[in-house]
Amino acid sequence: MTYFVHLRKAFRKYHRTLASIIFLPLILTTLTGMATTTIAEWRWNFGISRSLLLSIHTGEIFHLQAIYPILNGLGTLGLLITGITMTGIFNRKQQHQK
Repeated sequence: MTYFVHLRKAFRKYHRTLASIIFLPLILTTLTGMATTTIAEWRWNFGISRSLLLSIHTGEIFHLQAIYPILNGLGTLGLLITGITMTGIFNRKQQHQK
């Protein structure tokens, strides 16, 4: 097997592990962000206060407000890098000699 096949397998493993770790924080951030906007802009009431949603969204409820956005950002970047690498779009095309 070539170097790129081994590299792609390694990135697939890292991507799977990282996705398992970062799933919960990203889904919490996404859902609370959407719900906060919906409550504020569309005046829909979910029975949850906007301040509670914002404290979950920013990580304040877990006392992680200083690093929560950084961890979410790093996790997202890691998923993007490993995902794009697995697609092979940056691999050089091999020229076939006749």
